[in-house]
Formats: sequence, C-alpha cells, structure tokens
Amino acid sequence: MMHPDTELRYINDEIGYGVFATKLIPKGTIVWAQDDLDQVLDPTYVEKLDPLRKQDVQKYSFKNQFGKYILCWDKARFVNHSFHATCVATMYDLELAARDILPGEELTDDYGTLNLDEPFDCLPEPGTNRSRVMPDDLLRYYRQWDEVAVEAFARFNHVEQPLLHLVRPKHLKIIRGITEQRRSLDSIISLYCQPQSQWQKEQEW
Repeated sequence: MMHPDTELRYINDEIGYGVFATKLIPKGTIVWAQDDLDQVLDPTYVEKLDPLRKQDVQKYSFKNQFGKYILCWDKARFVNHSFHATCVATMYDLELAARDILPGEELTDDYGTLNLDEPFDCLPEPGTNRSRVMPDDLLRYYRQWDEVAVEAFARFNHVEQPLLHLVRPKHLKIIRGITEQRRSLDSIISLYCQPQSQWQKEQEW
C-alpha cells in the first residue's frame, strides 16, 4: 500500500500516470509496504496467461528475490522510474522516502531494484550516465542504495509512520534493531533474483 498522502496524476502521453505527494513526506517515512491485498504470482502461472494479461502483469509488477511477481493492488503499480529516485527499496517488504518528498513532487523508484525481465530504456536525466535499467543492476549499484537506506532508517523513529501497522512482525524486530543501532542493515543485494534460463522455462512446460 502506498502512503496515504499520495495521489495518482496524469503526466503526459509519453509517461502516462505517476504517483505524487499531496503533503510533505519526510525522509525515512515508509512510502510503500507490501500488504495482504497485493498479489504474489508464481512465474509459471504468469507464463501461461493469455498474451493480454501476461503483458500487463509484466508491465505493472516487479519480482522479489524468490522470482515471484508482486502485483500491487493500489496506485503503487504506477510509480515511475528515476535514476534519482525519491524512494529506496529495502529487504523488509517496504520502501522508504530517500529524502524529503515535497508536496506536488513525484514518488519514484530506481527500476534497477525491481528484477526486471528485460532491459528498460529510460528518458535522459541530468547528473547520471545511466540510460538503461538492466536486469542485473542490483549487482552493480547495491552499495549506493544500501547507503541511501541506512541514512533513511536513521530518520525512521523521528517521523510519522502511517503504514507501520502493515509491516510484518519479523521485519519490525529487525528494523527496531537497525534504528537502535544494535544490528546492521541487510543489504539490498539479497533482493537479486537470478534470471531464469530459457532451458529452465522449457523444462517447466
């Protein structure tokens, strides 16, 4: 579920829709938490869907570290990509505000954290040499995303958390240890899902 102080807005014909803040969302705030309304789909199920539904599932979902497709039930599936993302993924089925997100500002993810099936061509952005999101970007950039997450968690206990009730108890225990500096952050590299080979796909059929 997306943070309640967000709304869906139309951007333009090229991008489509995006998710925008309606109020200030401070750094360290949970901006998305996976909940029990999100669908968790096995890749073998997705492969056997008719082409129309398969196309939309692959477009609007992401893969977790177990290769399952996570199809969000709310506006979370309209969060767009940015190489300067305002949100950062974690190992705890939630994302945090990577910095203060101002009213009217778009909430964005770096799609490199999402285990894409195919490379994703991006609109040019100043301040980066990246122009494509690759399926193995987690292996390249996990250290910098971990650093962003560490800084965001430093603010976790100092901001309002309207989505805290959706965080799983096992994750809350870990997060408490992180925020109290009793344990370190689990690296996002563990979210990486090794792409399935064509041979393995054929064997499942």
